[in-house]
Amino acid sequence: MSSPRSHVKALSRHASILACATAMLVGSMAYGYAQQVSGLRIASAERSDDDLSTQAASGALAQQRRAVSDEVAETGSFNTRAQTFEQQSGEANERASRDNTRTSAIEAHSRNAEDNPYAPLGLRLGTFLLTPTLEQGLTWTSNASGSAGGREAVLSETTLRLNAVSDWSRHGASVQADGSYRKSLSGESISDVNGGVSGDLRFDLANGYTARIGASYRASPESASSPVDLGNVTSRPLRQTWNANAGLSRDLGKLAFGLNGAISRDLYGSADLAGGSVLSQSHRNSTLASATLRAGYEISPALAPFVEAEIGRRYYDQKVDPNGFERSANRYGLRAGLELDLGEKLRGEVAAGWLTERPDDQRLSAISGPSMNARLSWSPMRGTTVDLNASTSVETTTSVGQSGSLLYSGSLGVSREIRANLTGRALVGLDLRDYSGGGRDLVMRGETSLTWWMNRHAGITGRARHEIQRSTLAGRDYDATSIYLGMTLQR
Repeated sequence: MSSPRSHVKALSRHASILACATAMLVGSMAYGYAQQVSGLRIASAERSDDDLSTQAASGALAQQRRAVSDEVAETGSFNTRAQTFEQQSGEANERASRDNTRTSAIEAHSRNAEDNPYAPLGLRLGTFLLTPTLEQGLTWTSNASGSAGGREAVLSETTLRLNAVSDWSRHGASVQADGSYRKSLSGESISDVNGGVSGDLRFDLANGYTARIGASYRASPESASSPVDLGNVTSRPLRQTWNANAGLSRDLGKLAFGLNGAISRDLYGSADLAGGSVLSQSHRNSTLASATLRAGYEISPALAPFVEAEIGRRYYDQKVDPNGFERSANRYGLRAGLELDLGEKLRGEVAAGWLTERPDDQRLSAISGPSMNARLSWSPMRGTTVDLNASTSVETTTSVGQSGSLLYSGSLGVSREIRANLTGRALVGLDLRDYSGGGRDLVMRGETSLTWWMNRHAGITGRARHEIQRSTLAGRDYDATSIYLGMTLQR
């Protein structure tokens, strides 16, 4: 049991704590009152200063008016413009800014909206920004193989695309890769894989020099509309293409010079015939080496005409093919064009000229004709891009007595951000294949697509496409219509 003395000590301690708390409370109230009085005094002093400033200004203005009146009375005219009160007073009438200005709330600050809240953010990999895209969906097509004998099918399609760009302060690099897989769920049997990868590296050197290095690889089944007739095959053979290039350019005032070298390697896989045998296509393997010299003159920062000359040689792995023809050929090209750079509105180049490949075997005619190339990007308004692309390429063949063909390809595409989460694209294209031995193929195609983004990472894509081929050669006409619906994922 506690003694009375211990109770007294406990009460004394509690009383001391209560007294200290009361003293702190009284002190806080006194300090707040003093601050309020001080604020009132400062405000009163400022009002007094304003009153004195106003009185001084009124007196100066009245004195100025009296001086002007006296001058008019003495001279009878007034030819000089009187200075305003603000001009006379100058810095003397400027009020010092207050140090205790009120800061606005954080919520009141303006916030810059994102240009496109549905654009992919990408993944940071060291000094590269990687943007992956995955598409998965179903396709109905009236012609699964894209050939004269093609039949209807429903296919599952999976496509993966990767794009990586460097953010170096100097030089630059980019890498692109893609792969797709198609598999029939019903109808004509189709099961194929195709894909490729490419990379470019740019070095910004001293004294106006720029060096570029690039390489690419692509593997895909050979097109059923290929100009080479393989006969009755059970599946399309695989075609592999390797490319490498290196170039050096320099600007000398308004003059620009460039030299580029390129190597392209084509490999063709064996074809499985319907009878069970295998058809080797090693005699079609070839390598093309070429060099291009370019010279241009800058008329203005936006326009620069140029000319370029190309020389090259195509080497076949087999000097003489199974039919006894020497198909290796010399290549020559001459083009003139115009380079445009109007900033984001319009940039690219167009060129026209002549391209020819002359086989070593005199029995084979030269593959020769006009060449047209274009790569233009136009943005007539924000969110809209118009792309024009054109190219001319040589297609070789090992058919008896035939040299090959010139393939002219062109496309016009329009992309539009209809809404922040709705993008659309429309494209029309035209291909013309001109055979050296006579005959033509004409391919016309049109495509339209829409993607509705549910958020930054997922969207629904719909696409419709129609393609027709008409040929002067028998058995090459076909029509193909396809409709695609699937999901698009991006990061």
